[in-house]
Amino acid sequence: MEQIVFIERDTFHAEFRRPGFDHEWIEYGETERGQIVERLRDATIAICNKLPLREPDLSLLPKLKLIAVAATGVDNIDLSYCQSHGIAVCNARNYARHSLPEHVLMLILALRRNLIAYTKDVRDGKWQTAKQFCLLNHPIHDLHGSRLGIIGYGSLGKAVAALCESIGMQVLVAERKHATPTRTERTEFSEVLRLSDVLTLHCPLTDETRNLIDKEELQIMKREAILINTARGGLVREEALVEALQAGIIGGAAFDVLSEEPPQHGNILLEQDLPNLIVTPHIAWSSREAMQTLADQVIDNIEAFIRGDQRNLINTIR
Repeated sequence: MEQIVFIERDTFHAEFRRPGFDHEWIEYGETERGQIVERLRDATIAICNKLPLREPDLSLLPKLKLIAVAATGVDNIDLSYCQSHGIAVCNARNYARHSLPEHVLMLILALRRNLIAYTKDVRDGKWQTAKQFCLLNHPIHDLHGSRLGIIGYGSLGKAVAALCESIGMQVLVAERKHATPTRTERTEFSEVLRLSDVLTLHCPLTDETRNLIDKEELQIMKREAILINTARGGLVREEALVEALQAGIIGGAAFDVLSEEPPQHGNILLEQDLPNLIVTPHIAWSSREAMQTLADQVIDNIEAFIRGDQRNLINTIR
């Protein structure tokens, strides 16, 4: 009989049906790193979200056969150890194909139309004392006819592209940084930085993509361009971003992810009081509809694994 242990149940507002095979189901609302080994000691299948599962803990879990990640990103899993020790890893895919692009569009609109600055003006009484019927303290730009640069053209990047094209934006898909030659229907990386009015990130966090956007890249961007990151903290060097915003090197930024989550030790982006900086708490993926789709997919993945199917597996176990 399989023992399935869900170690981060409280990260979801969704119903998880029980798999259709003989099993014991154990769930914990939240789990501290020091509790991982104790709670997974007899588990054959672990369900996790963002909790790191690294070699020091995995080496003490000889019964573990499958890690079902209830997310797309698997940078919290020691994939090398899992591969060499016969632990399968699967993830969830495409569940946020509506939720995340809609969140991206919301952030783009808020920045391009200076929503934060204007709502603050109203709260501060500036409209109430204006000499005209409207208050025009901050520039407003249409999205129609502007350029959207996309870095990371998987399912989410493509969904963002489709949504933004539907309102008249021109989409540029970036080639990988430093890659040559540039593939058909892609645009060289630095050229996308130079041409885009809006730059949005949809790539995973790897050694190759860490600090993908740093001081040099921000200098290439248009002075009125905005940067959106709903992918992973760590793709952008946060200190360089703050300097760029303060110096007017770029027009604005909106982040749904930070380098440490939750930011228990503070974060430089949270210390700013800038109308052209928006930070949301990693919620772009989390519409109720998306969460239920994810929950159903996690169980589908587990059932497929037990049947011997290669469904959404990150590694191949022989």
